[in-house]
Amino acid sequence: MKLLTGSISFFLVLAGCQNTKNKAAHNNNNNNNNTVHTEKHWSYKGETGPSHWKEIEINSNCDGKYQSPINIVNYKVDKTLAPLNISYSDSTHIHDVVNNGHTIQYNFDVGDHITIHNKKYELKQFHFHEPAEHLIDGIRYPMVLHLVHVSDAGEYAVLAVMAREGKNSEPFDFLESYLPVQINETKTVDKAFDMNLNLPNNKAYFNYTGSLTTPPCTESVEWFIFKEPITVSLKQVEELRKLMPLNNYRNEQPHNSREIRATK
Repeated sequence: MKLLTGSISFFLVLAGCQNTKNKAAHNNNNNNNNTVHTEKHWSYKGETGPSHWKEIEINSNCDGKYQSPINIVNYKVDKTLAPLNISYSDSTHIHDVVNNGHTIQYNFDVGDHITIHNKKYELKQFHFHEPAEHLIDGIRYPMVLHLVHVSDAGEYAVLAVMAREGKNSEPFDFLESYLPVQINETKTVDKAFDMNLNLPNNKAYFNYTGSLTTPPCTESVEWFIFKEPITVSLKQVEELRKLMPLNNYRNEQPHNSREIRATK
């Protein structure tokens, strides 16, 4: 596995996809989630680490055949793939920001959505992983944003926006103005935020069907991973890093003959 090098090579891991059903995915119970709770809560190391998730989260899919993340390799360009139908407004409000112990997560009010095969998926929340969980051609980016969408039927679609070190990001300055947020703390934001500002200019993407990357590891999740990364400054990444647990990402999972498609 190759890892981006240079000044970003020391970046540690942050994670957090927590489950929600018909609300925000990957959040805590204080934010309208149905996160599975047990006496011994899952983590990313030791006796509660990923190899033990299925033991801890009995009713999970963490030992399923079609899990995420994966290494995006052996993909095929599919000319039938349509551009992503993204409907993000500059007036949709971020309701609050929470530190759920796995990630920093921003929860949205109703408004922003994407449309897949004529089905609407509402943007519920976005959160950060450091470094990124998915690899692209064996390369792991230092950070990723996961934009979690849910349909009325409770189906998940996640957009993954890779980030690399570079110039300062003004949208991140706004988001980080509400930090720090301590574990299990929630801060009200209630301000409009244009999520388009955190998307790459080139919307080319990879697509495959996988799962949530934390317990309960729900499957049948449609993943759309942008090929082009955005840039954030080292200072902005460090601001997030101070609040995140260390070494908390899930390793790549087997492909199990899944098809990975790509736009041009």
